[in-house]
Order: sequence, then C-alpha cells, then structure tokens
Amino acid sequence: MSVYDHGFARVTGAVPVVRVADPKANAETTIDLMRQAAADGSSLVVFPEMGLCGYSVDDLVQQDAVLSGSLRALAEVIAASAGLAPLVAVGLPLVVGDGLYNCAAVLRDGRLLGVVPKSYLPNYREFYDKRYYAAARDAPRESATVLGTEVPFGADLIFEATDLPGFALHVEVCEDGWVPIPPSVWASLGGATVLANLSGSPVTVGKESYRTLLGTSHSARCVAAHLYVAAGFGESTTDLAWDGDALIAENGSLLARSRRFEFGGQSISADIDLDRLRQERMRMTSMRDQVGDHADDLKRLRRIPFSFGALPGAGARADAADATGSADVLRRGIPRFPFVPSGTGDLAERCREVGNIQVQGLAARLRAIGLDKIVIGVSGGLDSTLALLVAVDTFDRLGLPRTNILAYTMPGFATGDATLQRAHALMDSLGVSGAEIDIRPSCEQMLADLDHPYAHGEKVFDVTFENVQAGERTSHLFRLANHNGGIVLGTGDLSELALGWCTYGVGDQMSHYNVNASVPKTLVRHVIRWMIDSGEFSDTTSKVLAEILGDVISPELVPPGADGAIQSTEDAVGPYELHDFFLYHLTRFGYRPSKINFLARQAWGAVDRAPWDTEPLRDRNVYDDATIEKWLTVFCQRFMANQFKRSAMPNGPKIGSGGSLSPRGDWRSPSDASSQAWLDELHGE
Repeated sequence: MSVYDHGFARVTGAVPVVRVADPKANAETTIDLMRQAAADGSSLVVFPEMGLCGYSVDDLVQQDAVLSGSLRALAEVIAASAGLAPLVAVGLPLVVGDGLYNCAAVLRDGRLLGVVPKSYLPNYREFYDKRYYAAARDAPRESATVLGTEVPFGADLIFEATDLPGFALHVEVCEDGWVPIPPSVWASLGGATVLANLSGSPVTVGKESYRTLLGTSHSARCVAAHLYVAAGFGESTTDLAWDGDALIAENGSLLARSRRFEFGGQSISADIDLDRLRQERMRMTSMRDQVGDHADDLKRLRRIPFSFGALPGAGARADAADATGSADVLRRGIPRFPFVPSGTGDLAERCREVGNIQVQGLAARLRAIGLDKIVIGVSGGLDSTLALLVAVDTFDRLGLPRTNILAYTMPGFATGDATLQRAHALMDSLGVSGAEIDIRPSCEQMLADLDHPYAHGEKVFDVTFENVQAGERTSHLFRLANHNGGIVLGTGDLSELALGWCTYGVGDQMSHYNVNASVPKTLVRHVIRWMIDSGEFSDTTSKVLAEILGDVISPELVPPGADGAIQSTEDAVGPYELHDFFLYHLTRFGYRPSKINFLARQAWGAVDRAPWDTEPLRDRNVYDDATIEKWLTVFCQRFMANQFKRSAMPNGPKIGSGGSLSPRGDWRSPSDASSQAWLDELHGE
C-alpha cells in the first residue's frame, strides 16, 4: 500500500536555478522540477515567489516583454502539467484590471485552478514591493481572466481535494507569512491543512534560524503543514544574496530542509500526516472556539474543489512500488522510541525534566499530607530503581534525611541471587534505610489456605501462584507505611498499565502515589542510562544501575525452568519497545491499527531505517511484518481488556505529551469496551 493509503500526502518544495527576466528559460527549469516531483509521487509542488521571471527583476517587472513572457511561461507550465498528479504553485507577475500583482498561480493537470495575489507589500530596507505591485485588497473583483480563462482571484482561496481526505491548500506570498496575522491563519481556521508560502527572501546572516522558528511555530499555531520555498541561485546579486532555503514543517516539527547556497536546482520532499492534523484539530476544542468566534468571516472563504485522480501507488499492494520504488516508503522520520526525544542534547535535557516533574509531584504530595517518610519496594529491576532514585532526589531537595526512605526488598519463590544482591547494593549505596523481608512463609500460608496445588508439593505456577506473591508484597508495604507513618510509593510504569501487566488492587497496581505512572518502559531505560552517564552517582551505584539496565525484564514470580531460563516479561507479552510505539500512536493520535502497523514497519523494519541515539548495539532490534502484527494484535486485546486497572489507578504526575492513562487526566474509557473494532480494522475484516 502507498503512503496515501495511510493518511499521508507527499509534498515538495522546488528551488530552480533562475535566469533573471528570462521567463522562457525559467519555464523549462520549472517544468523539469515539476516532472521530477510528479515521478516521485508528490501531491503538491511549491516554487519560489516570482519564479517565472525572477524576484530580483526590480523595475523590469513593469516591462511588457517580461509580463507577456511570464504569461507565456505560465501557459507552458500549465500545458506540461497535463497528465501529472500534483497540484503546482508557481510565482509570476500578473496584470489584473489596472493593477500589477505579485501572484501565485495554482494549477493541475493542464488547468489553472486559481490565482493568489500577495496581500502585504514590504516597502522597507531592501524591499520595494509597493513601487511595483498592488495588494490583494486592491483587486476590484474576485476573478481574473488569465490566458483566456476566468479563474478565482484573491487571497481567500482554499483548494480542497475531493479524493484525498484532509488535503486543503492555502497559498500566500512571502511577506504575507511575516506579518502578525498572516492570511493563512484565517485559512487554517477555515479548514486549510496545508499552508504554502512562495518566497523571495534574500538572505542575511542569521535569517535561516529565524525562518526555521517562523515556519515551525506557524505550523504549530495553525495545526497545519507549512511549506516555505525561497528563491535561490540565479537571482540578481547586484545588492543582495539568495540561499534557496526551503523547509517543510508540520505542527511544530521540521520534516525537511533544503541545502542552502546550492548552485544547481534542488527539491525537498516529505510525507505530511493529514490524519494527525485532523486528530489534533478535532481534539483542540479551543481552536474550534476561535472558529466559532470568526464564523461569519470564515464562511466567506472561497473553496476550490479539485480531484487528484490516481495518486502514485494509492490502493496498490504493499509490495507494489511506483516507478521510483518509493510508494510504500515513508518520506519522514518515524522515531522508534516516540516517548524518548532524539538527539543526545535533547535527551539529556528531557531526562532531567522527567526527573524534575517526578520530584515535584512527590514533594508536593508529601507537603500536602504532612508526612516525611515513604515506603518503597525495591526489586532490583528497572521501575523500582527509577522510583527509588526519584525518592532520593526528592528527599535531598526537601532537606530530609535519606534514612526516611524505607526501602524493602522482598524475595519470593523465584527471586534470583543476582537480583537480590543488586537490590541490597543499590539501597546501601544510596544511603536509604534498606531491609529485607522474605515473603515466602506468608505466601506459603496463603497458598495453603487456598488449598492451592503448590501447597501439596505440585509444581503449579499459575496466575494465583504469581499474584499471591505480588499481593503479599503490596500488603506488607501498606502495613509498613501504617506502622512507620509514611506512604507507599508506587513503581509500576505506563507500559505495564497499558498492557495490564500488574496485579490489581492488593498488588503492584496500587500505591499511595506513583511517580512512574506516566513513564513508559522505554523512557525508564533511557533515563537510567542517562543517569549513569551523568556522573552524578558513585561508582558503586552506577555499576549497579548498569547491571540492572542490562538484565532481562522479569517479574521473577515463577521459578526457572529445567533449562535454567528465568521468567521473561517480554516473552509473555511482547517487546516493550513495540508496545510503547503502539501505545503512543493509539492514545496520542487515535490512529487506526493498520496505520500503526504501517508506521511500525517503517520504524522497525530495518536496522538502518533511522538513526539510533544512545542504544547499544545489542539493543538495536529489527522486527519483521508478521512479528509486528502479532504483537499489535496482543496490544489491542490487552489494552482494551485492562481498562479497569487504569480506572482505579493511584495519583501520579503526567510526564510527556504522549499522555497519561489516568482517568482524571488524558484517558477516559469504559472498562467494558470491546477491542473487536480495532482487531477487525487491523486484519482488514
């Protein structure tokens, strides 16, 4: 299947080499890049401002030779677009009535759909637009006759695809995007999801970073995709320089950027996520409020319907690529770990912020209830380790002694020697009050009371056998909290809550406060790895943390088998790195399971598909299509079936934009909902 079958649209920003005041030559380079974009499967190609004659023509723009040549160039581009899929926006000067306008012509498949004049004309520093052009507001009518055809004319046009859901294009010209309220803001409130800016934009030192900020923030504020294409090599350098800067942003994220100061023509492309934009706007009720505030004005926006026809690869089999072999290869980065920021600099900052949020949450809770002790179970695994480190940081900042952290390791029937030793080493090295309570006697008593087969010597390690141990640990912790005047600090993470991989009620699902409730397993691993690298802990603590990080994730509730293999959580429920990927895209964006499956294949299908950050080589996994679909099926089933555990989850701070599963926060869902609709969609039923 093509990217178009999963709610994406490929868009292109094209920067041709310009010959100033030579429309015929510029038409040829424009057509060449347009055809390349069409062959690459693009639905939209955006060129720079005044690209058919050159932005830097100055007074020559008023010469009839340039004006008529530009019209002929437009006719050539329109003719050459016949039979091509993409929508195309090109810049040129047009005389409409008595005025000369700096315009973007929007065309497709041999037909001119509409013309957008520039609204705001800069007349400061190096810019002299008012010397030549009339502004959009000066147009005496809402249509123009161009090349013998009357077409819509104005800055209020939205080009809506009838056969690509969510694709609605608004076009503006250069300065229009730099004013406090760009025309595209109104268009986005009116439903435009793709905002294009044809720009001249001579370069000065530092302008690139400002353009990045402007483009990404504009896409975020409008909840839209934004294409910005500036003029490049060939524009006149009499007094100015041009870098050919082009960028594609989506809802605050930069998807693609051109190489600046290239001597040849170039294009950039990216696959924008129309589903994501639709979901974000649907959820952002404050945006809908503003739409209502300006409903009368927005109703006056003019909508130009058009059809793409057959887009490259759409509806094809997953293994049927287009001529370039890219129909089913997504042209954007898909992070393998969506809860984890990419880039070592961002990762360090975010990991520190995760800790600060957890610490603030716990500190505020202790202050509110007036207690200065916590009780925590320390297993020697990832989650309890992170919770203990958060507790230590909290008590240090509050000026409380670490000995007020009452940490207990509670070995059961399957606790390994190495795990137990790590738990003790961690508690000792951190200076908390550490102790050991063997829960096996109390578990044996309960199993006997239940007349469980294990009490009669049978090796029956069922869910009751496991949950007796989990329940005994939790029961001890709560009574220890009563006895010592503290609260039980929860350790279970977001991934376990999503899968229901926790014992309900009198078990690890319950606590007085849980600092890990919004932290997924993949982020737990990255935070601990960052803590090791930070150098903030002693060598002994860092060594223990490294051992914990490298061990198999296990509840250690079932004794090892005959082969000595210990119980593995991921063997039972699947890889956490896949489940975290599924969880993020399901709850954050509400994607269809088939789309999540497609994204997972893009992210995890090859080891070199995307760059890795801090993951060691041994942790760089690859999953085939069958494995991804298998565990996505398990995820959908378990996620829906275990809502009752989340409906009664304890308090804890929300950590990331991926959300929490608290019914008081991001996720409200009935506990008795069926997963069938998700499974049917995933399997095409």
